[in-house]
Amino acid sequence: MPDLADLFPGYKSEWISTSGGRIFARVGGKGPPLLLLHGFPQTHVMWHKVAPQLAERFTVIVADLPGYGWSDMPESDADHTPYTKRGMAKTLVEAMEQLGHVHFALAGHDRGARVSYRLALDHPGRLSQLAVLDILPTYEYWARMDRAYALKIYHWAFLAQPQPLPEKLIIGDSDAYFRHTLASWTATNTLDAFDPRALAHYLTAGRDPSRVHAMCEDYRAGAYADFEQDKADHEAGNTITVPMLALWGNAGVAAAAATPLDTWKTWASNVTGAPIASGHFLPEENPGATAKALLEFFAG
Repeated sequence: MPDLADLFPGYKSEWISTSGGRIFARVGGKGPPLLLLHGFPQTHVMWHKVAPQLAERFTVIVADLPGYGWSDMPESDADHTPYTKRGMAKTLVEAMEQLGHVHFALAGHDRGARVSYRLALDHPGRLSQLAVLDILPTYEYWARMDRAYALKIYHWAFLAQPQPLPEKLIIGDSDAYFRHTLASWTATNTLDAFDPRALAHYLTAGRDPSRVHAMCEDYRAGAYADFEQDKADHEAGNTITVPMLALWGNAGVAAAAATPLDTWKTWASNVTGAPIASGHFLPEENPGATAKALLEFFAG
C-alpha cells in the first residue's frame, strides 16, 4: 500500500470500537461536536477542504463509514444488514458515544447523507441539526427511476447486482472505473476538483477487493432494505423533525431528479436549502461556498 498524505494535520486519529466493528475517524477543532460523513466512492478525506473552517467553531469528527476507508468491513448477510443505512447509523451513534458525544450535529454527503437522514429518523434525540449534501431520499430515487434518470445513475442498479458480478468487473480495472465515476459527476467532467493526494486515498481504497465488496453491499442494501424502510416511514407520515439544511450542486445528481428542497419538505418539518455552484462533489468542487453555507446553518 502506498504512503497516503495526511490531509488533516493536527487532528487526532481514533479507532473506535462498536458492535458493527471499528470506525476510523479524525478529530480536531474545538466547540460543540459536528460529525461529517462521506459518500461513494470516497473516504473521510473528501472533507479536507472545508474541515479547517468548521473546526474554528466545532469539534469536528470526520469518520469513515463502515466498509469504507480505514473502518472495519463488517461481514454481511443475505439482507445486507450491516450495510443498511439503519445499521450504519446505529454504528455511528455508538462511535460518537465512545467519543463522549451523545448529542451532536451531523452533515453527510452522498451515501453518508443517507446514513445521516436515517439517523435523524431513527434517533432524532441524538441530533441538534442535520445537513445533507446532493441527495434526495433513497425511496425517491427508486420511485422516479425513468429512462433518463436510470442512465444518469446507472451505478445504483449495477452495484446492487448479486455478487460477485459488479465486484469482478470493477476490480478488473478499478482505477479506470473510479476515475471515470468521480470525473463524470463533476460539473466539468474532469478530475480537476480533486487534490491528487485525496484522489490517491480514493483509488487506493478502490483497489482492495474487500472494500469494493463492501461498497456493493452498501448499494444492495439501498435497493432493498433501505428502500423499504424509507417507504414505511413515508407512508406512515414520519418526518425528520430536527432543523435540517439541504444543499445540492446546481449541476449535481440530486438536481437532475426534482427540485430538491420541494422534495425534502415532504420528508422534513423544518428544512431550508439552496444550490451550490458545483457538480456532485460540493466540498471539493466549491469548498468556499459549501463551508460558508454549513457554518451559517450550524452556527446560526
